[in-house]
Order: sequence, then structure tokens, then C-alpha cells
Amino acid sequence: MIEFVFHERKAAQAAARLLRRHGGEMEYFKLIKLMYLADRRVLIETGLPITGDRMVSMDHGPVLSGVYDLIKGERAGDGSWNTYVNPRTGHSVSWTGRKDESELSEGERGVLDEVHAEFGGRHWWRLRDETHKLREWHDPGKSSLPIDPGEILKSAGISDLDLEIVTAEVAEIAAFKKKYTA
Repeated sequence: MIEFVFHERKAAQAAARLLRRHGGEMEYFKLIKLMYLADRRVLIETGLPITGDRMVSMDHGPVLSGVYDLIKGERAGDGSWNTYVNPRTGHSVSWTGRKDESELSEGERGVLDEVHAEFGGRHWWRLRDETHKLREWHDPGKSSLPIDPGEILKSAGISDLDLEIVTAEVAEIAAFKKKYTA
């Protein structure tokens, strides 16, 4: 299984961009789905997702586990999330007003905008149903199941050799970050 390194500040900036495109506030469930779809799309296009978050299947479809925990207030993190996203109020989250997007590439900002344009007007329940149709989602019952990003890449047509290369590169990046950020 490919395991990326979660980048909270980048995830927070991605969430803030989606929230800003949506008028500054949205149901947190919709935000989670939009972020998953953007991460998935960038993963397929580049071999690396935006956030590096762990993808999991849950009863309402695939989610980014760390982002979900940050929204629920169940993950301390490094504080970046709260710089860009206000704490959840009921079923909604809102943008703090901070506009820094220094962690996001131009391509990632473009994908976030495309995902919002394509899916942002849909009700979260419809997004739930649509993400249930993704090949990588497996019904976990009342629990959660990890989603292997390699499964997403294979379903997008990546060869076994290219998948091995991506897996090796991701492992090198994780080792580098662990060594120099510990």
C-alpha cells in the first residue's frame, strides 16, 4: 500500500480555497467529498495527491481521514488547519479569511477550482451516492477500510512498472521528510 505524508497546511489551504469558491462556508460533509475528489484527481494526474492524507472507505463513501478528524476536532495537528478553517459549527465549516496559498501549486489550485465547478453545486447526499460508485470504495459497514492509492492509479490505467516507480518515489519522499523534519 502506498502511504503518503499528510501535509496539514496544504490540506488547510486546499480547504480554504474550496470554501472561498463556495462563498466562505459549506456543509463539512460536502467539503470532505470535494477534497477527496480533488486529491484523487491530482493523484491520477501526477502520482501524488494534494494533501498526502490517508484515504479511507467509510459508510458514506471515501474520505480523507486526517481532514475528517481535523473537522471533527479529534486531531490536534500542527495548528495550520485552524489558521484557514474555522471550527465546525453544527454541520458547517467556514473560511477564516486567510488567503495564503503558498503550499499549493498552480495545477493543484486549478484542480480544486475544477472540482468545485463540477461538484460544488451538488447536495452532499448526491456526492455521497456518486462517490459510492468509485472503484476504490468498498462498503466498510460501521467501520472504515483503508484505500490503497495504488488501486486508484491502477483503475486509471497506470502500468505495474509505473506503479512500482511511484511507490518507490513516495517511500523516498517519506524517508526524507522523516529524517529532516523530526
